Amino acid sequence: MKDNLLMDLLADSREVIRNDGLLLLQQLTKGNAAIQKIVAFENAFERLLDIITEEGSSDGGIVVEDCLLLLLNLLKNNSSNQNFFKEGSYVQRMKPWFEVGDDNSGWSAQKVTNLHLMLQLVRVMVSPVNSPGATASCQKSMYQCGLLQQLCTILMATGVPADILTETINTVSEVIRGSQVNQDYFASVNAPSNPPRPAIVVLLMSMVNERQPFVLRCAVLYCFQCFLYKNQKGQGEIVATLLPSTIDANSISAGQLLCGGLFSADSLSNWCAAVALAHALQDNLTQKEQLLRVQLATSLGKPPVSLLQQCTNILSQGSKVQTRVGLLMLLCTWISNCPIAVTHFLHNQENVPFLTGQISENLGEDERLVQGLCALLLGICIYYNDNSLENYTKEKLKQLIEKRIGKENFVEKLGFITKHELYSRAAQKPQPVFPSPEQMLFDHEFTKLVKELEGVITKAVHKSSEEEKKEEEVKKTLEQHDSIVTQYKELIREQDAQIQELKEQVASMTSQNEQLQTSITQQLSQIQQHKDQYNILKLKLGKDSQSQANSQGDSSQVNGLQTEEITQLRDEVEELRKQNALLQTQLRKVREFLKFNHEVLAAIINFAKTSEFGAELLFFWQELEALRSQVQSQMTEIHTLQTERQELLKRAEAGSSTDTAPTAELESRLAAQTSETERLKEEVRSLSESRAGLEQQLASATSTVAILQTEKGKLQTEVQESKKEQDDLLMLLADQDQKIHSLKQRLKDLGETVEDEDDLDARDQTDDDEEEDEDNED
Repeated sequence: MKDNLLMDLLADSREVIRNDGLLLLQQLTKGNAAIQKIVAFENAFERLLDIITEEGSSDGGIVVEDCLLLLLNLLKNNSSNQNFFKEGSYVQRMKPWFEVGDDNSGWSAQKVTNLHLMLQLVRVMVSPVNSPGATASCQKSMYQCGLLQQLCTILMATGVPADILTETINTVSEVIRGSQVNQDYFASVNAPSNPPRPAIVVLLMSMVNERQPFVLRCAVLYCFQCFLYKNQKGQGEIVATLLPSTIDANSISAGQLLCGGLFSADSLSNWCAAVALAHALQDNLTQKEQLLRVQLATSLGKPPVSLLQQCTNILSQGSKVQTRVGLLMLLCTWISNCPIAVTHFLHNQENVPFLTGQISENLGEDERLVQGLCALLLGICIYYNDNSLENYTKEKLKQLIEKRIGKENFVEKLGFITKHELYSRAAQKPQPVFPSPEQMLFDHEFTKLVKELEGVITKAVHKSSEEEKKEEEVKKTLEQHDSIVTQYKELIREQDAQIQELKEQVASMTSQNEQLQTSITQQLSQIQQHKDQYNILKLKLGKDSQSQANSQGDSSQVNGLQTEEITQLRDEVEELRKQNALLQTQLRKVREFLKFNHEVLAAIINFAKTSEFGAELLFFWQELEALRSQVQSQMTEIHTLQTERQELLKRAEAGSSTDTAPTAELESRLAAQTSETERLKEEVRSLSESRAGLEQQLASATSTVAILQTEKGKLQTEVQESKKEQDDLLMLLADQDQKIHSLKQRLKDLGETVEDEDDLDARDQTDDDEEEDEDNED
C-alpha cells in the first residue's frame, strides 16, 4: 500500500508534489536492490518515460534530469530490472531522445546534462559487465528500433559539444561490441564529407591527432576495439587496407592511419595505433600471417622493410617507454600462437640479442616493465617455436637464457608485468580509462594474454630436453588421438546424414505404398463390381436360353414379367431396409433422450417432494413413463417386422420359382409392411412432438426451481442476518441490565433508597387500581 502511495506521487497533477516524489524515490532507491525492484514493478518505467516526454525530452528542465537519475538508480547493476525494461519495450522509447536537429550551435547546460544521462542509460543496458545474453538482446533491440542509427547520426554531426561527442562514441562502442549485425552496420556508416569517408577512418584520424582532447582519443580507441571484438570479418577488412594489392593512393585508409600513428613522433599516438593494430590480430591466425606480407618504404633509394622488422627497429632505437610498451604488446599479440610469425621474428639475427640484452641489464624502475615485456616476447618465441631455424630452436633459446640471463632471473623479470599497478587497473574492464596520457600502458585484452601465457612460459623455460621430447610425444599422441576422433566424428556425421536421407526415402516410399494400396483397393472393388454384373448377365442369359428351350411365345413373356416383378420387389425391399435403418436411428435417439430425461426427472422428483410444484412434476414423470412403455412395445413390433423382412429378402433373392402365388403373397406382405412402416413413422413423429413439448415444460420447471432456490437462499440469508441482529440486541440488553444492576448496588452502598423492579411493578399496579377506583366513583 505504501509503495502504491509513493508511486501515485509521480502521477499527481500538482507539479510540486510530483517533483518532491521524484527526489524521495531517488534517495530510497540508491543502492537498495529490493526497493529498486518494487518501484520498477509498480509501473515506474512507464510513468518516468511519460514525464520525460511531457517535459520535452533532452530539451526539458531539471525534472527530466531527476527522472533520468531515478532511472539510472533502478537499472544500474540490477539485472532483473534491466530485463523488465527490455521486455516492456521501453528501449524503443529511448530513440526520440537522440533526435537532434541540424542546428547544434545553442546547447544549454541543462540539455548537455540531460543528454549525458540519457547516453549513460543506454550504456547501462549494454554494459560489458552484464550477462552476454542480456547484452546481446538489448543490442539487437537497439538496432531494430533505429537507436544505433540515431547515435551514429550524432556521432557524425557537426557542432556537438566535445563531452557529448565523447560519451556518444563510448555508447556506440558498447552497442556494437560483439554484435556482428551492429558491427556491420557501423562499418557502413559514412561521414557527411566530400567525398564521403567511412566513420571508422574519420574516428581514427582523431585518434592519431595529438591536438585532439585526450578523453576523445581514448573513446575512439575503445570504439575501434569494440568494432573488432569477435569480428573476424572486420579484422580482415582492416588488415586488407595494409596489403600491397589493396592500397589506394588516392584515399586515406584505416591501415595507413594506423601505420602513420605507429611511427609518428607522438608516443600516445604510437601506443594507440599499436594497441588498435593488435586488436585487428586478436585470436585471428589468418590475419597474423597476412600482416607478415606488409612492406614499408623507409626512405628513397633503400629497399622496403617488413612491418615486423620496422617495429623491432624502433624498439632498438630506445624510444619512449610508452612507445616501446605499445610495440612490445603488438609484437607479443602478433607472434603468439603463430609459429610462422615466430620464425619471421627469429630470422632477424639482431632480435634475440636485443631481447636478452634488455632482460639481463639492471635498469631503473621505469624500465622494469619493458624488461618484463621483453621476457614475455622471448618466452613466446620458445613456447610457439616449431624448430624450423637451426640456430634458434627451443633448446638453444633455453640454453641462451640460462647462460646470459639465468632462469630464475628470467622468471623474476617476467613477473614484473603482473605486479605493475596499472596492470590491475587495465584488467578490470575493457574501456581504456586513464587519469593522464602517461599512464596509458596496458590494454585490457593484453592482460588476458599475459595471464594465459605467464605460467606456460615459466614451465617451458624450466623443462629439460627430455621432458620436452616426452611432451612432444604425448602431444603428437594426443594429436593423433584427436585426429582419429575427428575422423570418427566425420564418419558418424556422414552416417547420420545417410540415415536421415534413408529415413526420408522410407517415409516417401511408405506414403507411395499407402497410395498404391488405396488404388489397388479401389481397383479390386471395381473388379468385384464387374464380376457381379457379369454373373447377373450370365444368369439372365442362362434363364433366357432355358426359357426359350422350354416354351415359346407367351410363356417367355410371362417369365419376363415375373423377372421384372422380382426386380421391383427387390428394390422395394431395399427401400424398406433404408427406412428401417432411419427408424432405428430415430428410435435410438428417442431412447437416449428418455434415458437422460429419466435421470433428470428422478432428481426433480426428489426436489418435488418438498416443493409446491410436486404434483405437476409427477404428472410429467407419469406421462414420460407411458411414452417409454409405448416405445418399448413399438420396438418389439419393429423387431418382429425385421425378422419377417429378412425371410422375405431370402425368398426374394432366391428368385427360382416361377409360381405367381408367392409373388402375390410377397406383394401383400410388402403392402402390410409399408402400412406398418407409415404407422411407425407417424408414431415417431408424434413422439418427437411430445418430446419437444416435454423439453419446454422441463425447461420451464427447471427455471422455476432455480428461481425458488435463489429466493430460498435469499430468505435463509435474511433469517441468518435477523437472527444475528437479535443475538446482538440480546447481548446489548444483558449488558444494559448488568450496568443498571451495578449502578443500583453502588447507590445502595452510598445509602440511597433504590426500588427494585418488583417494587416498581407493584407500585405501578397500585396506582392503576387507585385510578380505576376514582373513575368508578365519578
